[in-house]
Amino acid sequence: MEQTMRNFFLFLSQNKMLTKLAKHYGLRFGAARFVAGETIDGAVDVVRELNEQGLDVTIDHLGEFVTTEEEAGYMTEHCIQAIRRIHQEKLSSQLSLKLTSMGLDISTELVMKNMEYILKEAKQYNVFITIDMEDYQRCGKTINIFKELKKRYDNVGTVLQAYLYRTEQDIKTLSGYAPNLRLVKGAYKESVAVAFPDKIDVDDSFKNLIKLHLLNGHYTAIATHDDQIIEYTKKLAVIHDIPRDQFEFQMLFGIRPERQKQLRKEGYTMRVYVPYGKDWYGYFMRRLAERPANVAFILKGIVKK
Repeated sequence: MEQTMRNFFLFLSQNKMLTKLAKHYGLRFGAARFVAGETIDGAVDVVRELNEQGLDVTIDHLGEFVTTEEEAGYMTEHCIQAIRRIHQEKLSSQLSLKLTSMGLDISTELVMKNMEYILKEAKQYNVFITIDMEDYQRCGKTINIFKELKKRYDNVGTVLQAYLYRTEQDIKTLSGYAPNLRLVKGAYKESVAVAFPDKIDVDDSFKNLIKLHLLNGHYTAIATHDDQIIEYTKKLAVIHDIPRDQFEFQMLFGIRPERQKQLRKEGYTMRVYVPYGKDWYGYFMRRLAERPANVAFILKGIVKK
């Protein structure tokens, strides 16, 4: 049943018509729990509140189905605006973005032009940029672009997904770039030809990747809400004498906020992924796919209204 619901919400996340309708009707039906408003002003307010609780942040201006150079330019300018606001407001925040929003599906040249613009601006204001990973067909392209950018910029990292068979080799290949990586389980529907179908195998892969990257001596962001993975990382750090400034935990805005604060109190760096923007629908559907328990929470909220 849980897998069926997951597949259902992942299917809905790719529906362009529903994405268009969601933009029109705004943050309704529970999405506001996971999305910090539709504007940068709303995001700034949320970031400031989280910072006051001792939590670090990465913000992401949401965007799906960018198909024109003009749309990619619009998304790029939003990133520039966010970088400047982080600096102006003195926020403890990084920026996350998707290469499809920068024009990945249009041309590599366009992506590189937009990313150079963003990274130069971010370097000026000391803002770190993380390139989010998307579905499998874009994985190789994303990694190749990251490699090129990392040769010229230190303020850029990317994301690797534990459910893909290829990821262990990707970590080994990237090690020479001394990368700052966010490790995640993965949130897209993929074929068994490229991804582990069973949770137990994904979890084992996740643990293996955490150990491999940390023991390589590189900075690691462990993005998970899974207590088993969190405790594994803590024990691994103790056993191998890995300093706490070599890794951090990351969680999504709106999910397990008390656990986030608890980890911060324990002395760990805890970063909250805070998305914002009108194009929230695909992101919201993937959150429901990851945690079907969120569906019950949202339905209760709708009934109360």
